[in-house]
Amino acid sequence: MKKYYVLLRYKPNLRVLSSIQFICYFGMWFSHTGIFTLLIQMSAPVWAITLAAAMAFIPNVLLAPINGVIVDKFTPKKLMLLMLFIETITVFMLVFIDDISLLWLLFVIIFVRMGVGVVYFQTEMSLLPNLMNKKNLKLANEIHSIIWAVSYTAGMGLAGIFIHYFGIKASFLFDFGLYVFGMILLTQLKAPQIIKSTTQNIFNMMKEGLGYIRRNAILKHIIFLHAFVGVTAYDNLIALMAKYEYKEIMSISLIIGFMNMTRAVSLVVGPMILSKFINNKTLMWLFVGEFLGIGLWAVLQFNYYLGLIGLVAAGFCTSTLWSYTFTMLQNNCDKRFYGRVIAYKDMVYYLVSATISFMIGILYESGISLAMITLLMALIFLFGAFYYAYVYRHYAFS
Repeated sequence: MKKYYVLLRYKPNLRVLSSIQFICYFGMWFSHTGIFTLLIQMSAPVWAITLAAAMAFIPNVLLAPINGVIVDKFTPKKLMLLMLFIETITVFMLVFIDDISLLWLLFVIIFVRMGVGVVYFQTEMSLLPNLMNKKNLKLANEIHSIIWAVSYTAGMGLAGIFIHYFGIKASFLFDFGLYVFGMILLTQLKAPQIIKSTTQNIFNMMKEGLGYIRRNAILKHIIFLHAFVGVTAYDNLIALMAKYEYKEIMSISLIIGFMNMTRAVSLVVGPMILSKFINNKTLMWLFVGEFLGIGLWAVLQFNYYLGLIGLVAAGFCTSTLWSYTFTMLQNNCDKRFYGRVIAYKDMVYYLVSATISFMIGILYESGISLAMITLLMALIFLFGAFYYAYVYRHYAFS
């Protein structure tokens, strides 16, 4: 823990970015929980809940190529301010969703918010290698995943309680206020001057970025390895459990909040314990650990309280797997292509997440139990372990 504190203390830019990340991510879970609670209260069908979850990933799949060019073409700070401003507006617009007939508007808002949000994220992650050496970059990515998990833990837990007592619209307004504060903080960022490709044709930049990935087999494999983490995007799985399996226990918002908060505890603790043990040689065991954790959750979820233990196991390896594979990508990529490579990485990652979200809904409506669906998700990580073992034997990482 001390190494993270020291890095944040002596790297003011990282401190600013991390503060914004925590504030905005924390608020985001209030509106996230509010959206799913709203859908359930409006008696939205399963397809609507599934599509709402998938809409968090679809824009990142469709817009990834152009997003990467935007990140590589424009000044980081100005681009991040613009994206955060647009995201703030979309959060405020959620207040006006109060009827099932406005589902189309809800999906548009989610699409736009996630589209600009991923540009902000890609810009930030492309900026980090220009602020850190390789050793500190690994720590910075771990800080990113820990903050995500901490905000997830606090946000999801408190959001359920907040919505239970103050209502859904209040959660949207709270999120809006935090985003405004985040924009103010972003003005304090002292980003270095980075030479951007301002004259090159956009389509040529897209083609050049894709060609760079095609010529580098190791990058393709790292992108696919990172995409396995996208399987853990099972928000609609938890929403379906709250609606159909655990609805008699407590209010739906509290069930969703407590389940996500429990899962997130291990997302925080995991990197602190696993960080010093993980390297290229031992990474395979993270995939095995993810398989065992999600598998345990599948076995225990017949009971709500035992299922919470399973959720802790399911999330224990996730943050470390995400941050380490992301660091591998940054270390094996030419700085000129950071934005485009990260964008294509996100396209594959979110394509996996969107596919998983859709398949959860399709399989459940086909009569397959949520426990069996969870077990199938676990098996994907067992395949990932064998895939990484193959890549490790045949390629040399930087």
